[in-house]
Amino acid sequence: MNIDTETLLQDLLDSLSKVDGVHPEDVPNIDLYMDQVTTFMDARLASSKRYEEDKILTKTMINNYAKNHLLPPPEKKKYSKEHMLVLIFIYYFKNILSINDIQTLLEPITKKYFHSEDGFSISDLYQEIFELERSEIGTVREDVVKTFEAARASFTDAPEEDREFLQIFSFICMLSFDVYLKKQLIEELIDKMAPEKNRQK
Repeated sequence: MNIDTETLLQDLLDSLSKVDGVHPEDVPNIDLYMDQVTTFMDARLASSKRYEEDKILTKTMINNYAKNHLLPPPEKKKYSKEHMLVLIFIYYFKNILSINDIQTLLEPITKKYFHSEDGFSISDLYQEIFELERSEIGTVREDVVKTFEAARASFTDAPEEDREFLQIFSFICMLSFDVYLKKQLIEELIDKMAPEKNRQK
């Protein structure tokens, strides 16, 4: 196994420090065509790729989001800043949630705040969520350190040649369990938000 456990934790924390998201002020305040949208997303979300060849958003994905009512349709084939912000939400949600769950979450948001004239818009909502997420990075870092230390204290009686692998396996299992539990909570919350007819399916 070619993992340097002495630097592993610091490498992971460094990766967390690079998680920046898309700043609200960086999203163009002009309407864009599809090609411009995908180019912007590829550039701004490139750091979230696992592999270089991974696609952030494709034309087909965006068309499907509009077809499934996750994203309001473009206006004269152009996408506004609010379209872009909704697409960023979809991008993050789709890694852990089903299309139906994302629709349940976003449909009331887009219906009420997309191109809102009531003084509170998708842009305001995104700004607030962006700030909350940035403040959460420190808490995540602390949790990762705590989990890593617990994993390093496991399998102390295992054969020496296996101990390092088993401790990393333990670390991955603990991180995965955390994700699993939070996904369960998210799905429970979404089920409570869903219209009655959807909950009966």
